[in-house]
Amino acid sequence: MGMQCAICGKKPALGNQICRRGKAKYLGGVGRKITGISRRTFRPNLQRIQIEVNGSVQRERVCVQCIRSGKVKRPQKRKLFQMPSSL
Repeated sequence: MGMQCAICGKKPALGNQICRRGKAKYLGGVGRKITGISRRTFRPNLQRIQIEVNGSVQRERVCVQCIRSGKVKRPQKRKLFQMPSSL
């Protein structure tokens, strides 16, 4: 599914974008005034990465919060190095 995290299911959320003008009171002005409110979407930060699901490697769209928190298991790029046992 487009624009949705494969792990946590995070999707775009709707909100408002507020335009203001004027100088803040703490800077010596009369205060900030709202001049316009328009709708906007907050989109999740999705990345297409390879993840390991049930032992198989798949390419999925995963949000960065899931990647950084360790909810995603990344596949090994190559086998681990081992010393030769013939001594």
